[in-house]
Amino acid sequence: MAVPLLHLRFFCICVLFTIRASGQDSNSSLLNSRAGANHVAGFAGDTILITKGSTYTFTVDTPADSGLVSTLPDIRSLLQQFELPHHSMASIESTDGSLRSAGLINEGDQLVLSDASNGTVLKRYYLHLRPLALNGNLTLHKSTVTAGIKSDLELSFSAGQRSPNTTVRIFIPAGIPISMDNATINVIGRGAVLLKDLHKQSIGRTGSKYSYTQVGNAKLQSAKGGNWLILSGLDLRPSNGADIVLRIKDVIVQKGKEYIFKSNYSTTLPEILTSAGASAETAVLKAVSDLVELERIHETVSGTQATDYTNIRLKLPLLKGMKTPVIVVSTDQGKTWKTAAASYDMQHSVITLRNLKANQLYWIKARVADGKVLRTTNTIHYYSGMIPASSFGIDGDETKDYTELINQAIDSIHRMGGGTLLFEKGTYNVRTIHLKSNVHLYVAKLSTIAALKGGDAPETTWFSDKKYRSGLSPTDPGPYDDPENYMTKQDVGHHYFHNSMFFATRENNIRISGNGRITGNGNLVTGDKVMNNAPDNRSDKMFTFKLCTNIEIGGLVRNEDLWYDEKRDEPYYILPNGQRDTLLDNMLHIDQGGHFVLLATGTDNIYVHDTYFGKANGRNARDIYDFMACNNVTVTNIYSKVSSDDIVKPGSDCSLGFTRPAKNYKVRNVIGDTNCNLFQVGSETADDIQDICVDNIYVLGANKAGFSISTNDGAHIKNIHLNCGHTGKLHSRSKMLRTFSPFFISISNRGRIIGAEVGKYAFTENGEKHNELLVKNVNIGKVENIILNGIDIAEVYAGSSYSGHRWKAYDSKDGKQRRATAIVAGYSLPISNVVEGGLDFKLPNGLHTGYIDNIQFNDVHILVKGTNPLADTSANPPELGVGQYNVSNLKIQPSYGLWVRHASNLLVKNCNFNYEDTDHRYVIFLDDVKQAVISGNKMVKAGNLSSAIGKKQVTGLIWEKNKEYTDNWKNKDLSLFDNPGL
Repeated sequence: MAVPLLHLRFFCICVLFTIRASGQDSNSSLLNSRAGANHVAGFAGDTILITKGSTYTFTVDTPADSGLVSTLPDIRSLLQQFELPHHSMASIESTDGSLRSAGLINEGDQLVLSDASNGTVLKRYYLHLRPLALNGNLTLHKSTVTAGIKSDLELSFSAGQRSPNTTVRIFIPAGIPISMDNATINVIGRGAVLLKDLHKQSIGRTGSKYSYTQVGNAKLQSAKGGNWLILSGLDLRPSNGADIVLRIKDVIVQKGKEYIFKSNYSTTLPEILTSAGASAETAVLKAVSDLVELERIHETVSGTQATDYTNIRLKLPLLKGMKTPVIVVSTDQGKTWKTAAASYDMQHSVITLRNLKANQLYWIKARVADGKVLRTTNTIHYYSGMIPASSFGIDGDETKDYTELINQAIDSIHRMGGGTLLFEKGTYNVRTIHLKSNVHLYVAKLSTIAALKGGDAPETTWFSDKKYRSGLSPTDPGPYDDPENYMTKQDVGHHYFHNSMFFATRENNIRISGNGRITGNGNLVTGDKVMNNAPDNRSDKMFTFKLCTNIEIGGLVRNEDLWYDEKRDEPYYILPNGQRDTLLDNMLHIDQGGHFVLLATGTDNIYVHDTYFGKANGRNARDIYDFMACNNVTVTNIYSKVSSDDIVKPGSDCSLGFTRPAKNYKVRNVIGDTNCNLFQVGSETADDIQDICVDNIYVLGANKAGFSISTNDGAHIKNIHLNCGHTGKLHSRSKMLRTFSPFFISISNRGRIIGAEVGKYAFTENGEKHNELLVKNVNIGKVENIILNGIDIAEVYAGSSYSGHRWKAYDSKDGKQRRATAIVAGYSLPISNVVEGGLDFKLPNGLHTGYIDNIQFNDVHILVKGTNPLADTSANPPELGVGQYNVSNLKIQPSYGLWVRHASNLLVKNCNFNYEDTDHRYVIFLDDVKQAVISGNKMVKAGNLSSAIGKKQVTGLIWEKNKEYTDNWKNKDLSLFDNPGL
């Protein structure tokens, strides 16, 4: 929707009126709006302009159809938006002169500014309501720069209210050279692109019912005194921190000048409004002759945790002709200074200081000779060690709530330029901690950070998810009712971020490490109905990172591999000489983690390591590591005693308001027991996931699968390797015990992405009637290049200790312990002639079936329980449609070793298949398989079967060098773990 020309003219007049009035009325200086005031549009003589309008805003408690609200401020919030003169107070009077203390502002109300000591009226302001959007906010990353030095200029803009099809205007003053080629733009965290490429930037994976085909359009328009950058067609309904980050490359400013940047924006829904361009939407850049460019270069998460607090690197760009800088330091807060030894890399403008005194606060600056003038830079503050939390009054008293003090400490260290906050012996109770860039929390041995009830409330949103908050059945249309409502495309825990124990959005370089303990303390919720709880009981995540970079969580790094001692039921480190080190003093202990111990969304460069989960309370944790749309992730040396959901889960969802692909994972030495999967790609698969290498996993129990890969929402999943040695030298074969299914590699047709459309269809499949949803406009996903090597599998039944037994042995007489085969299952839509009225749609790519391509099983040994009757060879599992993406949906398989349907280019080589008690099903069953090589395998089949393999619609099968044993293996029982090299 275009903004009408008449409305644009109104905006220009309004802005001109506001600026002139503010500049001409000296009395208005008695009262000023605070930074970030979103309702104060400006001053005009004795009149204050107040925005009025409407928007959609939903809290988790707002009824699903009641989100349309007025943006008028109430009296209390408006008064908080002003800076008052010293010894004064403000109140609101109605038109009849009566004092108002509550309710929304009315036209004609007056703000009365009085002397606080005697009540004398200093000035009256009339409040005039104007149809305007709430003020946005424009900020400069650096508001003061050195004249003559080339640097990048970064501005951030955030709209005051959400809207689709938004237009944002940013005025770039003369002297700041901007072009479509020298500036990048990042819209709602989608990633930076050149201005000229904004219209070509990917909008992520969407269905045809999403009304946008591009992220937006950018154009430059010359104006008096500069240029307007106009960004149009932006979907600003999602809120992910700054809406616009503009970066202009290689800017050189002139000494003594001030550059004034202005901005405003226009909404389209629920009404057309434009912001006033008020003071909050203005930023000023000052060019000074002083050298103010000295800054610290921070170590980033690299996987080595090599922090040396006595060394520091600085960056200082210099003007041509300036001499080598001299570094001076002060250890008495600037009273005295002395020269420090430093090395200089003038080519890269990098200065390195080494061998600083430990545990000392340094003030650091540089002195630079510029001809005959000696220039001095800005001052850097640096603490050469860990900063004790006790220095901020945080003393570890288990009876206290330290939330505010810790947040103040983090903010102080962040503003200082970064550092490490040390938690020594004691208990530190918190509600929600706001993590910030370059701040490291170190949890020392014998220290505990514990969650309290009453964490931050879930954020308000443009859309409501109240009609759909959890679960998904084959007949539930909730996720698809509004195709553009991204809040309904994943379970409730994924799209609220603030209700966490630790939280950060758009921050960089954060570490939480040490060998102490972090506990949810029973105050982090695990269930999908969390929003039905009382407001003080809605925190369900331990660590939440949204669109962050360079994150580390873990104990003290050890280079040795972690593995598992079956007799002790404890992990150990493998020493270089092969001995076992059972001392785990380096590990970070985490328990009672809520729905997610870690929910990282749109976050890149993550390192999690050396962590022991669940020692104090193994059950009160659901997902351990959820990586949604994250890239460059390293996971190593993880032990989870027991959890109720996945331990490591890469995926991609719609919770950011757009999708984002994920790639480059290195996962190594993960040991654990789970009510779900130890490792799973999915189930959220809204965008592509690829290049994942997993080595040395030890599944102690899994009530779903040991290793699971599912594409359910149309994503392309490829290049997933297990035990291929890509993370380093393999120290062991991977092992799986007590799994419902060892492998579950599958495709379903759930299609939970923005713009998806479904229809309800009645059809018959394998003689069974269905009446369920089918996704009509989202392609069936792809799975390809899956390589599985060197794995020993036994005790194949749902035997996790989540139920409370560690572990309950298999009971063949009980019949309640679920069992399933290793599964590879693509997906096919029903054919038209079995659908009532026919299948009236074609998917965008025209394909009817999704095949799993190029999947390899090499040297995999499977020993199952057996006992299934011959009748089960005729089992025909159903297709995995909407809401059907679990092993249990496939019921009984016609084979005990491997069941494959809708696959191509299958390789099964040098594998062993055996049972403890005779299983009368096939060893391998292939259904709709194109090109398969079954070679060099050893297997046991029941005597009443003529062949070890069952087939249906198979083409290009090569069966060679396989050795079959009838009824038993060489006439004796044989455990694969007794002789894994068979």
